[in-house]
Amino acid sequence: MTTGLVPKHTRYDYVPLPERKDYSWPGGKRLAFCITTNVEVFAFGKGRGHDNAKHGEPQNQRNYSWRDYGNRIGIWRFFDMFEQFKLPAAHNTNSLLGEYYPQIIEAIRKRGDEVVGHGRTNAENLRDFMWEDDEARIIKEVTDTFTAQGVAPTGWMGAGAYENATTPDLLKEAGYTYLMDWPCDDQPFWLRTRSGPILSVPYPVELNDSPAVIHRQHSAHEFCDMLVDQFDEMVEQSEQAPLVCNLSIHPYVFGQPFRLRVLRNALAHCVEHRLKDRVWFTKPGDIAKYCYTLAPGILPGS
Repeated sequence: MTTGLVPKHTRYDYVPLPERKDYSWPGGKRLAFCITTNVEVFAFGKGRGHDNAKHGEPQNQRNYSWRDYGNRIGIWRFFDMFEQFKLPAAHNTNSLLGEYYPQIIEAIRKRGDEVVGHGRTNAENLRDFMWEDDEARIIKEVTDTFTAQGVAPTGWMGAGAYENATTPDLLKEAGYTYLMDWPCDDQPFWLRTRSGPILSVPYPVELNDSPAVIHRQHSAHEFCDMLVDQFDEMVEQSEQAPLVCNLSIHPYVFGQPFRLRVLRNALAHCVEHRLKDRVWFTKPGDIAKYCYTLAPGILPGS
């Protein structure tokens, strides 16, 4: 038998779900449900960024304006919808948001929502930075900026979910307690770093409107059907094991009125579910805090 044919990593070991220890979320809940928006800043005519017409288009005033709709209009509709359903939220946030859109930071702070570190701007990602010291400097700049604004992050989700080989190490050394760049599980687990473990909290690449709507061109109805099916299935599956259902939405995508209406109906289904007594409506940072209280040996990697 031959082994070692493909490159591997050492961040975590394979621990299948049936071999894991059981536990519950606070209050005996079994499914942790959270909404994570992506509130982002882009460069005008430069750098990276989606286009709403077709893939691979250069940066121009049209696609910049489409994305800017999210910060001018979409995020405010999200805030209203979260208030309607009394839902907490977390926001993957670029640190330049406070400079260009300070009212959004103030609204997040006023609601008691969570800011998740999301780089400086989505016009760049950490994969662009070739040297470890440069990446460490960027992480520190992001952290210091948010701390000065009164929304110090404890979690990180890289722009585009990109990492370099040492990103988890640098995040741990910068004081972060969790990250969301490894979408390989429905439960939190511990990642190894050179300075000790850091928690991985589930974050979706499937239940995420960026790949689903922009790249795979699903309709709003199709995406929200996915949300309802995901929620219903996970509520039932959580009877056997505690799970995390994280929804990722961008205000320039689902902040559009025709999509927002469908999303509102899907969220109503979730908050009014017949088994909602099993559900903890929460934020990823609170999931991480709770996981840090669990005894060693409960979560994979501990």
